[in-house]
Amino acid sequence: MKNLFYYETDIGRIGICCEQNEITDVFLPEEAAGGTETIFETELHREAFRQLQEYFSGIRKDFTLPLSANGTEFQKRVWKSLLAIPYGETRSYKQVAEMAGCPRGYRAVGMANNRNPIPIFIPCHRVIGANGTLVGYGGGLDLKKKLLSLEQGRKE
Repeated sequence: MKNLFYYETDIGRIGICCEQNEITDVFLPEEAAGGTETIFETELHREAFRQLQEYFSGIRKDFTLPLSANGTEFQKRVWKSLLAIPYGETRSYKQVAEMAGCPRGYRAVGMANNRNPIPIFIPCHRVIGANGTLVGYGGGLDLKKKLLSLEQGRKE
């Protein structure tokens, strides 16, 4: 059974969904949960929220949470590649495709990013267009810009 709990953050109301002591989904502001989750706060929810607060305040650069993203094998390779992009840095869709072992699969990387169920913790906001433009983000381009600015403004 999935447990969902909502928190007010610097970017708005975020829902964190956990199942069997792993984070399975994050719902950004304006996103709706699936509707089958039970509203119940666990210790993992509290820890995830604490780490998010540290991230938004510039203290935390890496998350140390158990994540379980449900997807295809290719999507999982892409999401693993996203976890390798350092805080404050970006990569193009093509670079992520290369990291995931599919050099010409940059469009598929875009689709995998779009299906990322655990945004922020799996940092799909760090993927940009080849020419440096901000393109595509489930939470909207304004949120993507805010997250990148937060990271780049505090990069050591």
